[in-house]
Amino acid sequence: MSRFRDICGEFFATLRRMDFLLFGATSALSLLSILTLIGGYSVFGLKVILMQTGATVVGIVVMFFISVLDYRTIAEKLGIYLYGAGLLLLVATLLFGTSEGENKSWLYLPGLPFGIQPSEFVKSIFLLTFSYHIFRVKKKINRPLTLLGLMVHAALPTGLILLSGDLGVALVYVGIILLMLFYAGLSLWYFAGAAVLAAGASPLIWQLLREDQKLRILVGFNPDLDPLGKGYQPIISRAAVANGGFFGRGIFGGSMFQKLPAGHTDFLFGTYSEKFGFLGSLLFIGIMVFVFIRVTRLARLTRGDSGTYICAGFAAMLIIQTVENVGMCLGMLPVVGITLPYFSYGGSSVLAIYITTGMVQSVAIHRNRLRPPLR
Repeated sequence: MSRFRDICGEFFATLRRMDFLLFGATSALSLLSILTLIGGYSVFGLKVILMQTGATVVGIVVMFFISVLDYRTIAEKLGIYLYGAGLLLLVATLLFGTSEGENKSWLYLPGLPFGIQPSEFVKSIFLLTFSYHIFRVKKKINRPLTLLGLMVHAALPTGLILLSGDLGVALVYVGIILLMLFYAGLSLWYFAGAAVLAAGASPLIWQLLREDQKLRILVGFNPDLDPLGKGYQPIISRAAVANGGFFGRGIFGGSMFQKLPAGHTDFLFGTYSEKFGFLGSLLFIGIMVFVFIRVTRLARLTRGDSGTYICAGFAAMLIIQTVENVGMCLGMLPVVGITLPYFSYGGSSVLAIYITTGMVQSVAIHRNRLRPPLR
């Protein structure tokens, strides 16, 4: 019994070093999500509210447990096994997964009454393993063979996700990779060369896209090109945002969100904006910016450590997914099925984002025991 008390005491003593401002901000985003779903109860139903609440609670508990573990030890001892497991999950999704929409990205495991989206969980694994890989080779990162090894590491999960047809998530991975390499000191000449190659290959890449993907991109910048098809969701979402006005229609108010397909998942921000208006949207964006600043600050404070690259990759993920999701809800960017972190409904996305947040909190706790806790 005394041993159990000692373990609990050590656990809570470790938690006291976590970044509570970051925890408060991420919890606030989740609370806004649940409030929005409650306001849309008549359309979304009780199951959606309970699932989102349950996923958030479980995610926060998992975050606490991950945060007390030393991220460096996990990467060193288990990184290769976690990476392999992540690749197997993506392969299994390609072979046995099911499609929801136009992407084959869901996997139903025996014994589970619900499906999972492996690409969401593999993001966490990738951040952990790729950051450790960079840390191991950072002194010679500008050598071609070293960079080639990093590219192979990054290309395997990204390529498998592309094969599933999930272009949006693959682009998030690309953004994560680029910012992590930038933080690691990769020469800007490599970035310039990659930009030239991408520009030269863009006509070929365009030809390789499916017709529905091409149309989605074109309509993403001008939804009125296909108002009853690919453009329908962003047009209705844009109307919901406009209908919210400055102060919003109230938590149980609004009418446009009732016509909005995926108004509780990828387009939940449109629903939220109608209910809480411009002020509510400003609040949401302000909290998300605070989270981004907090994570990038931690990246700066964790110099010379793999934690720097974990935080940099997480910051990239936050900004890319937020800009893309809000942009598509406003009818300004293509609809590519990217969730809004901490906000969009979905057990996989909520649990995965809190797992990754736990890794960031682990960086805050374990980055340097000789320094005071992050304030």
